[in-house]
Amino acid sequence: MEQTTALWSPSPERMERALIDDFIQFAEDRSGHNLKNYPDLYQWSIDQHEMFWSAVWDFSKVIGEKGLRILVNGDDIEQAQWFPDAQLNFAENLLREPATGVATIVIEFKAEDQIRSRMSYAQLYEQVSRVANWLKQMGVVKGDRVAGYLPNMPETIVVMLATASLGGIWTSTSPDFGEDSVIERFGQTAPKVLFATDGYFYNGKRIDIRAKVAAVQQALPSLVQTVILPFVGFNPTLPSVADGSFIAWQEVLATPASEQINFVPCSFNDPLYVLYSSGTTGKPKCITHKVGGVLLQHLKEQQLHSDLHPGDRLFYFTTCGWMMWNWLVSGLASNASLVLYEGSPFYPNGNVLWDYAQEVGVSLFGTSAKYLEALHKAGLEPIKTHDLSALRTLCSTGSVLAPESFDYVYRSIKQDVCLSSISGGTDIVSCFVLGCPILPVYRGESQCRGLGMAVEVFNEEGQSVVGEKGELVCTKTFPSQPAFFWGDETGQKYHEAYFARFPNIWHHGDYVELTEHGGVIIFGRSDATLNPGGVRIGTAEIYRHVEQLDEVLESIAIGQDWEHDVRVVLFIVLREGYSLDEALKKKIRDTIRSNCTPRHVPAKIIQVAAIPRTKSGKIVELAVREVVHHRPVKNTHALANPEALELYRDLAELQV
Repeated sequence: MEQTTALWSPSPERMERALIDDFIQFAEDRSGHNLKNYPDLYQWSIDQHEMFWSAVWDFSKVIGEKGLRILVNGDDIEQAQWFPDAQLNFAENLLREPATGVATIVIEFKAEDQIRSRMSYAQLYEQVSRVANWLKQMGVVKGDRVAGYLPNMPETIVVMLATASLGGIWTSTSPDFGEDSVIERFGQTAPKVLFATDGYFYNGKRIDIRAKVAAVQQALPSLVQTVILPFVGFNPTLPSVADGSFIAWQEVLATPASEQINFVPCSFNDPLYVLYSSGTTGKPKCITHKVGGVLLQHLKEQQLHSDLHPGDRLFYFTTCGWMMWNWLVSGLASNASLVLYEGSPFYPNGNVLWDYAQEVGVSLFGTSAKYLEALHKAGLEPIKTHDLSALRTLCSTGSVLAPESFDYVYRSIKQDVCLSSISGGTDIVSCFVLGCPILPVYRGESQCRGLGMAVEVFNEEGQSVVGEKGELVCTKTFPSQPAFFWGDETGQKYHEAYFARFPNIWHHGDYVELTEHGGVIIFGRSDATLNPGGVRIGTAEIYRHVEQLDEVLESIAIGQDWEHDVRVVLFIVLREGYSLDEALKKKIRDTIRSNCTPRHVPAKIIQVAAIPRTKSGKIVELAVREVVHHRPVKNTHALANPEALELYRDLAELQV
């Protein structure tokens, strides 16, 4: 831990207003325990996890029947069942009437090319009703899959809610995915209906995906209908579809609405979403999430950890191919308004998202660590140029938020803001590590472990440690565990993904440290850790220092097998006008040595033109490592820029 002085502490007024403060009183009254602060509440939520999750249900006013049993098979994490008698509908919980005094505009939307729209609660409800009735006409029933190949636009939320209202299963990906990637995902889940767009905007360009949509449609024999949503203005006709087996969105919306939507009751553990792993090391896993688990976990995270109040404006920069879209949409269940953006966060300039946040009064601004790093590199200072008085919480995820980015946020974005570095993943469609509006923010640390999540750090021997680096694990069951992997009939893939390392313990694959005051420091993915001389090094430890240098835009590090050991190889992308000479190599090595240890210093530093990434922007150390070792990389089409991998193949510098 670098320092014990907090960068931010909540004011007494902020703490008193926080929903988690109300929940502490609620939990005290229910349990009879004296819960003075967050550590007390956290420990109670682990020790009495059945009572805790039952309290979350009641506090957040879940619509549905909870049933008498809270947990069965609780000692077996893989087989545990939460709320086995419950009946509820996900869409009904998101389509609850706006709270008294809250504005009825529930969705704000902006895209490149100056597209703007707003949707009221009444408009949202009516459109969901129309689409749900149309889906019923198409024969969609409980358990059927409906797929979206769509941008982050209001209509995507409409279709998801219509699907969920029928007890259907929603699965989506973003229009920047190539047809092979889409087919590989949707082909496993066999959707009955596909909703797709004509194209999307990015960096000032209109990108036509009609041919990709046609290829996807032809490759999915399960489809009974494809719907085309106009977005960028291309003729909605699909090339290569001779039989015209697609219809326009307007035809769907012409379906009569019902005055009241007939929400199909579901069990707590029925499937709601299928999300996909990145697929860069094999076929994407189809991670199937539960109706009640998603709802309850998101209500907890948004109300208690993110302090999301009725009427707040919730923004997350995301696509429909990233789990943060699913997280964002759940804000409706807390009577928040959703703020959507579709396009590049740097077009026409780096202020576009802050202009939007100021205009609509964003309360929670969510983004990636890489975006904050890019803002820092670009020298942007919203604190000087924008009125962000409505902003209370800034969330960062996707990769490790470097300590220097904490400094940047408080220096250049806003001083009085709860900076929440959150971490979890597609695997749980939520977080293990979160922010908290009543705790201080320490430099380089996530504030806390999530309530009800029995997170510990295990060393190599499987012993729980504090103040040491190790594996992030969860030692008790929690509601948002996946129901299963679609197509994994025996459950073997599910077991191997999370439970093979430590028996009856969820092993998440993050390399972390739990601090003395309950914070969490993340060092990167444990399968990407470097191991020179048998000493484990998290890649984030290197990136944070190298990427502070003015000359360096970004970097990626791998371990190369060399002479019966592993040597650290660092690849860097430099700013325009710089080249990698011996002086810069020395500067990089000296920076790493002085801020880390001699073992962190790379044996090789190599300049490259680009770093390969997934569609959600995560760098892929494993794929680079495979290329360097002349091993095949599966599913390169899952990458946003697969051509970048060729930059790492057969490099002469790595042969000596």
